[in-house]
Amino acid sequence: MSSSFRLQLKQSQSLGMSPQLMELMQLIQLNQLELSQFIAQEIEQNPLLEAPPPDDAFLAAPRREAGRESDDVDSAMSRYGERLSDGLSEDYANVFPDDTAPQRADAPELLGQWKSMPGAGGGEHYNLDDFVAYRKTPKETLSEQLPFALGAASDRLIAQDLIDQLDDAGYFRADLAETAARLGVAVEDVERVLHVLQQFDPPGIFARSLGECLAIQLRARNRFDPAMEALIDNLELLARRDFASLKKICGVDEEDLIDMLAEIRKLDPKPGTCFEPRFSETITPDVVVRAAPDGDWSVELSSDAQPRVLVKRDYFAELSRSCRKNDEQAYLKERLERANWLTRSLDDRARTIKTVADEIVRQQDAFLAHGVGQLRPLTLKAVADAIERDVSTVSRVTSNKYMLTPRGVFPLKYFFTASIASADDGDAHSAESVRHRIRTMINQESAEAVLSDDGIVDRLKKEGVDIARRTVAKYREAMNIPSSFRRRREKRALAKAKGL
Repeated sequence: MSSSFRLQLKQSQSLGMSPQLMELMQLIQLNQLELSQFIAQEIEQNPLLEAPPPDDAFLAAPRREAGRESDDVDSAMSRYGERLSDGLSEDYANVFPDDTAPQRADAPELLGQWKSMPGAGGGEHYNLDDFVAYRKTPKETLSEQLPFALGAASDRLIAQDLIDQLDDAGYFRADLAETAARLGVAVEDVERVLHVLQQFDPPGIFARSLGECLAIQLRARNRFDPAMEALIDNLELLARRDFASLKKICGVDEEDLIDMLAEIRKLDPKPGTCFEPRFSETITPDVVVRAAPDGDWSVELSSDAQPRVLVKRDYFAELSRSCRKNDEQAYLKERLERANWLTRSLDDRARTIKTVADEIVRQQDAFLAHGVGQLRPLTLKAVADAIERDVSTVSRVTSNKYMLTPRGVFPLKYFFTASIASADDGDAHSAESVRHRIRTMINQESAEAVLSDDGIVDRLKKEGVDIARRTVAKYREAMNIPSSFRRRREKRALAKAKGL
């Protein structure tokens, strides 16, 4: 059998993403602050882009004349100063005193510090980064590790959703089955991605319990032997300081147990708190929902959610006439294409957010009218199918974005919950509404009639919710609600204290 080389033509079809399409997908996922920073960077790098003028005509700088290069900042501020000085009488000539004139300062030491700063009293430029440094959020720090750990786009999509669900302590408290149902993927895929994320830095991140958090850190230290595993499995004995039982269960003597406890003390039970602290940020809703006069709901994008940029086409035409070199012409053409792409992308982003928000409101109209008890089960795939978009697009749209409703401000992801079957073959119930019912039942119980998990299951079944006892216990623990034994003891102690 002889081997030979030959040429063969083969035609096939495949889906591919251009760099601009990939950048558009990233643009959709940005929140308002990140989008503002992205646009500011684009305007700085592209001479054919400018921000729209402010709505206030008095505060706005004079508009740029077509084809005039004299519209730079200096000339604009000069004309603004002339207009301001014309409107002032001679009596106000000294309204802005000279620096050499005597000045009163409530804090003279601060005034001295300001004048000593480079650029405050002279023309030397100073860098604001010397005073305020940007701190990455925990989610940004974790997202930067994704490309090195996960290659498939579907896995990165799952991972980004899991990152969004981390609590402040670095724990993953959500239910894997609910997450898989909401994303429209298999539970095994979510578990596999979660296992990869648990290898991220800092050690112990993405744990689902304290025991798992400590076990992850011990594995990273190569200290998770059978004796230590037995200790981690019996943390309740450690909490009760039952060292005799621990020695027997772990099969160690007192000296070894002391060494094991010393190793445990070196671990971090809240790995999420190791991230650098950030200043609290005000949440600005991207979507505003109001009751319409016709009884329906009005869905609008907030002004901050739909920023605009202007393309300076007259300036492009003037520069094109003056440019003679091919590389200069190519640069201008590339900058114009980039500017046009950005304007189209911002419009596409706004339309996509509006389309997804309209469908969420349509699906959750009962929640808007009656509250969380009427929240319906909803998945990303259901919304994607309804608006004929990809699930990944809907996932990006709902990340880091908020909706202002008559019920309050909610993340868009709040409206996506898994379904729990009905006990009477009726409509399914959302997991969030069931959690709300459990919380309400427990808040209304008295010291003499504390509900056990089985009692909560019985009540929910009478209300038409088919739920297992372990699911009730899982929901209760996720809401940081203690067991019925602890609640009964606490309520009795509280009632006794009030009686005294």
